[in-house]
Formats: sequence, C-alpha cells, structure tokens
Amino acid sequence: MSERESMPCDVVIVGGGPAGLSAAIRLKQINDALEVVVLEKGSEIGAHILSGAVVDPKALDELLPEWREQGCPMAEVPVTDNWHWVLSKGGKTGIPHLFMPPFLSNDGCYTGSLGNMTRWLGEQAEALGVMVFPGFPAADVLFDDSGAVAGVVTQDMGVAADGSHKPDYQPGMEIHAKYTLFAEGARGNLTKRMKARFDLEADCQPQVYGLGIKELWDIDPDKHVPGRVIHTQGWPLSESDTWGGGFLYHQANGQIAIGFVTALDYENPYVSPFQEFQRWKQHPAIREYLEGGKRVAYGARAINEGGWQSVPRLAFPGGALIGCAAGFVNVPRIKGSHTAMKSGMLAAESIAAAIEGGAEKTELADYDAAVRSSWIADELKKVKNAQPAVAKFGGDIGTVVAGIDMWMRTLGIGLPVTMKHTPDYTHTHRADLHRPIDYPKPDGEITFDRLTSVSYSYTNHAEDQPCHLKVKDMALQEASELGVFAGPSARYCPAGVYEWVDVEEGDPKFVINSQNCVHCKTCDIKDPNQNIEWVTPEGGGGPNYPNM
Repeated sequence: MSERESMPCDVVIVGGGPAGLSAAIRLKQINDALEVVVLEKGSEIGAHILSGAVVDPKALDELLPEWREQGCPMAEVPVTDNWHWVLSKGGKTGIPHLFMPPFLSNDGCYTGSLGNMTRWLGEQAEALGVMVFPGFPAADVLFDDSGAVAGVVTQDMGVAADGSHKPDYQPGMEIHAKYTLFAEGARGNLTKRMKARFDLEADCQPQVYGLGIKELWDIDPDKHVPGRVIHTQGWPLSESDTWGGGFLYHQANGQIAIGFVTALDYENPYVSPFQEFQRWKQHPAIREYLEGGKRVAYGARAINEGGWQSVPRLAFPGGALIGCAAGFVNVPRIKGSHTAMKSGMLAAESIAAAIEGGAEKTELADYDAAVRSSWIADELKKVKNAQPAVAKFGGDIGTVVAGIDMWMRTLGIGLPVTMKHTPDYTHTHRADLHRPIDYPKPDGEITFDRLTSVSYSYTNHAEDQPCHLKVKDMALQEASELGVFAGPSARYCPAGVYEWVDVEEGDPKFVINSQNCVHCKTCDIKDPNQNIEWVTPEGGGGPNYPNM
C-alpha cells in the first residue's frame, strides 16, 4: 500500500455541479480567506451535467446579480412561448395556461445548456480562488475519532481490472476539511453511505426517481422558434400504464433539446424507457420538428422525484447534503437547478458562520433549519402531492388530483394530506404477469439504437480498470433478475450496459459493458433486488456531454 498524500482545507465539496459551485462561490464571497476545494469526477466541469433545461434565475440573481451581463450562456435565450400538450397516439390536446397554477409558468425563465452554465459557474468560482479539480472523484469518506466526517479520499488512478497496480498507478489523496459538502447529484454513491451511516432518512419518505433521456438536434431554421418551450404527457407511456412525459426546448444556435422522462416506479418489466423515447419522437407533433434535422448529442440521467416529503435530514457531524444529493427537484415545474443552487448557498452561509466562530466538524443544524424556512420549502410544499398523485391514480385522474391539490395550496387552502412513496424497485412485477413489448426497429433518421446513441454521449472509460458496477450476488441475479423478472436490466439501462447471453442454451451469463456507462444510476435504483451498486470509476471517465 502506498502512503497517501494529504491536503488540508476549510471546505471540500464533492461534485462540481450547480449546487457545489454555488456553495463554493458563496463561501468565497463571504470570506475570501477560506480554502475551498471542489472535486468533480468528470473530465471537466460540466462534462457530466445533463438537463433540459429551463432555468428559473431566482438563485442566480441572488448569487451573482450581474450574471446576464457577465457572459453567462444561459442568458442567451429567454423563454418566449410555453405550451403543454396531452398526446394521444396520433393527436394532441393543449392544456390552457389558465387551468394551471401561476407558479407553473415559465415567464422570466431561460432555456439553454445547463452544462455550459455550469462551466461558466466554474470559471466564476476559480476567479474567486476556489480550487477546482476535475477528473478527481471522491471515492471514500474520512472520519475522525468521534465519528464526524473529516474529509474525503480521491479515487486511486492506474488500477487494473484485476486489482493490480499498473505502471502509472497513483494512490488517491486525502482531502482533510473542517466541513464536507456532498453535491453528487441524484443517487450519489457517497451520499447513500452518509444516509445510511447517519440514518438521515429516518423521518422522511424514500426518494423516488425518473429516468431522463435527452438528445440535442440541429433543426431546419424555418422550424426554429428561439425560446419556445413544449412539454407533453400521455402517449406513449399511457399504453403501458407508465407515466412521465416529454420536452422540446428551442435553444440557441438553431438547436432544440428534446427529452423524455419515465418514472422508475413502472410495473411492467418489459418497459424500456429508451424505446419509449424513440416511440415518442415518432409522434406527428414531435417528428415534424425533427424531420430534416440532425441529432448531435445524447445522454441520460436519473432525476429525483420524491419532492418535499423525501428530503432527508440535511446535516450531520462534519458534513451536509446539498442540491440533488438531497433532492430538491420541483417535479411539476420540471426544475431543480435553482433550488439546488439555493441549498448550496445556504450551506455555505452556515459553514462560514461556523468557521468564523471557531467551530469545525459540527452538525450544521442551522443549515437544515434554514432550508426548511426558505423559499425552497415554500415552493416544494405546494407541489408535494403532485408526483404521488399521478403515481397512485395514473396519468389522467392523477393529473386532475394533482392540479386540484396544487391550486388549493396556491390559494392557501392546503389539504391536510401528505401522500407517501414506496421505493421504485418494489413496484416491478414478475415477468409472467405481463407480455413482452414489441418495440419498432429504429429508422436511423428519427429513431436510433442504443449503442449508436451512446456514441453521441462521447462516453469513455479506461478499458483496464475495476468494473464500477458491482453485482453483490451473481446467483441471485440469475435466479431472480433473469428468472423471475426476465432481465429488465437489459431494458431499463439507456446505454446498453447490461446483457444476458447464452440464455437459450441454458447457460446464462450476465455481461456488464461498463465502458458504455453514462453514470445515470438507473441500475442502482431499479434493480428489483437492489443487487447492483454503482460506485465511482476512475477519474475523468464517463460521458463528455457537449452543450447539454
């Protein structure tokens, strides 16, 4: 074992997304002398950022009030036009805005690349003196003698698949910190450990998720309307009693971002979110925008959908959860960047005050309290029953129930009911209760296969490294995931990572193509036995999303 080098700092932030960078910037705004380190597992800041995105600028306005004049790329395209369609197989019905609560409006919002906005935030952080280290994932957590979080250990580099050290082996570094912020995004590996170690979910509902799949297209200029925002629900998921919806955003440079979110509580193990996305693109109302265009990027990512009742305890000795690690997505608004950023800012304010008072590695109870009395809480409480209503009652009735509940909360007549969640994997039915779904073959123009799609995510992993997708019990995987559920991993993964081969010959083998992984975390969420665990691969691996 090589002796690890160590580096002391005041605050280490795990994750260089909007929440982590907002925390870093706010720390330096309050006290320029603080030593702040941001660790990002992607090859560069923004490489792993995937979102629609339509951004509410509320948190940006608070953090960097002059952002529109400072070159932030999100300022390029304000939302100008907002539509919501309910799709049937061949048609669509628009929902008038007057039927929707006012907070669902996108007036004053912007649409563009969240990855590029994050890159810009990274530049602002570095200009303030934040030490930003892309390509250095945090792989483990350090604890002091009292059990408080004392920092993190970065991933070892140059480890071969068999665990041996290659000639370029470098042991990870210990980053010692007074406080550690976990900003890993949805279903982060270290966040899971912190939740378990400190029992952070003892008093909240379990988190639930959707899988968002996105493409970026160059389209015919005559069809491009900068700032137009379209959301859809209904078909094709309505045919499999699944729910979710699509989006189509007209962004800068003649491009549109299109995407599809499938809630991961679906019951039919034969559902393929990737294939449902391909079907959705063939709907006449969507296809008309894509014909004559060219796809230029692809990606996928799990999204928190639990809402307010799934927010865990946020602080623990020496550390705290911020952003999507905690789960602040407003599902009806399809937005979470502004709430994530605000949580990072509130955590930074709490840490700066603690350090100023001479404290370190304490539990930041005032941060947790600040979030629960902030506009984050006000916003999420209004929509807390929207996701579970649709999950319980289905797309049609559930949408009506959700709408009534949101309107009543908007009018200050909140119902004394908080609907509950159950983990997504518990909803998966046995395969013998459903028929396989015969999905259409891709046409190569509008619809595509998964492996071709993954090439547009520019994903890359070192071939000779330990597999970062850990199967805890391979016998259970064969007996249950394949034998009982008909191998849903081959369908729920949007990157073609998992395959069952030689099944007909009676000698099934579970093949894991980990080099395809886009770090969406769906397997970690949806495996019916919770038998697959996503852990951090070697630094710099994974997708390299351009403009996403």
